[in-house]
Amino acid sequence: MAKRRPSPLCGCSIVLLAVTLSGLCPLRADAAPPKVMKQAAKHYFLPGPAQSHTLTVMAGGQAENAIIVMTEAVAVKETGPKQTVAKFGEVYEFVPPFIAVRENQPTELTFWNLQPDDDHDFMLADPDSNVLMYVDLKPLTRNSYVFTFHKPGLYSFYCAIHQPEMSGQILVLPRGEKP
Repeated sequence: MAKRRPSPLCGCSIVLLAVTLSGLCPLRADAAPPKVMKQAAKHYFLPGPAQSHTLTVMAGGQAENAIIVMTEAVAVKETGPKQTVAKFGEVYEFVPPFIAVRENQPTELTFWNLQPDDDHDFMLADPDSNVLMYVDLKPLTRNSYVFTFHKPGLYSFYCAIHQPEMSGQILVLPRGEKP
């Protein structure tokens, strides 16, 4: 029987959990800043040449790691809870809401929109709240992109349609740093 090799980010998970629990890094991002929402009003786009020093995104290609990000209904009109939906409206989240990757390590993110009747989108902002990409996630679809982050830092992502609750973060660690 072949031995399974642990993910290179496996040990990093313990460090990230400790950082999150210490309050130094929130597990979930707050609502998108106004600067981000203003940029979201534009049409859908992938990072261009101006962003290539920070991030490269391709609709396919080789990746060293793969992560599935799902859209999950927390409270919706079809299944409730009715009191929650009445007070807050429909509530969705990205799962997982926190992702850790290494600098210059191609990582495939596949977005699964699990809702049959709700559109979502994915907007990624750099640590200075500049929008790097904005893509549509149609109902019952899978969309895959290979992300290569060229600068370490904490990047926020949002569904502009479902703010403030549908958001998350990607922590980009320096390539050589040990967890």
